[in-house]
Amino acid sequence: MGQLTTVLIDYDGTLMDTYDMVIQSWKYTIRKFTGREPDARDFDPYYGEPILETMPRFLPDVPVTESVGVYREYQKDRYLDDIRPYPGAGAALEALRGRGYKLGLVTSRLRRTTLLGLDHFDLTKYFHEILTADETDKHKPDPTPLLMALERLGSVPAEAVMVGDSTFDLGAARAAGTASVLVDWSIAIPPEKRGQEPGPDAVLKAWADLPELLEALG
Repeated sequence: MGQLTTVLIDYDGTLMDTYDMVIQSWKYTIRKFTGREPDARDFDPYYGEPILETMPRFLPDVPVTESVGVYREYQKDRYLDDIRPYPGAGAALEALRGRGYKLGLVTSRLRRTTLLGLDHFDLTKYFHEILTADETDKHKPDPTPLLMALERLGSVPAEAVMVGDSTFDLGAARAAGTASVLVDWSIAIPPEKRGQEPGPDAVLKAWADLPELLEALG
């Protein structure tokens, strides 16, 4: 690994706390089509996966366009009220920009809601590149989104790190050839599973620690 110049960051569960909003949307959608109350933990392993891929896992007999439509309709008037950046995220991004890092956001969320959240919390300005699910047919853990973002940033994998909260982020980083950092507040990978191989190169305890953690990695 060369000197780190580039930081790729996931949105849901990493930069932005969207967990409760996502889980309530899932529960509402499952209830509407099946009448049963799902266990929220059933969704945890798929948190961060594109919704068009996850939905058929839980509602295989419902047309995906119909189920996804219900899911998104539920969120429409709640989204900005029910999400928030994790503590210290904005200050950490500002510090990284000040140190000269190139910052990219790579998410399996659609561009409209990604930018809606970033703009609302005044975070868009920190990113040199934002790559969303509607810009590629392949999604994490496939390396394509990371490699696309790196190409746009003029960076190479050996000089980059992916900061995320899920196996999708870690798998994409591994396949792309970047370093990986797992956030300690991950829902998708609980503490008891973090020692399983292949694991991340580092674990981020708090956003405020990211600048120094990157210095240690690079």
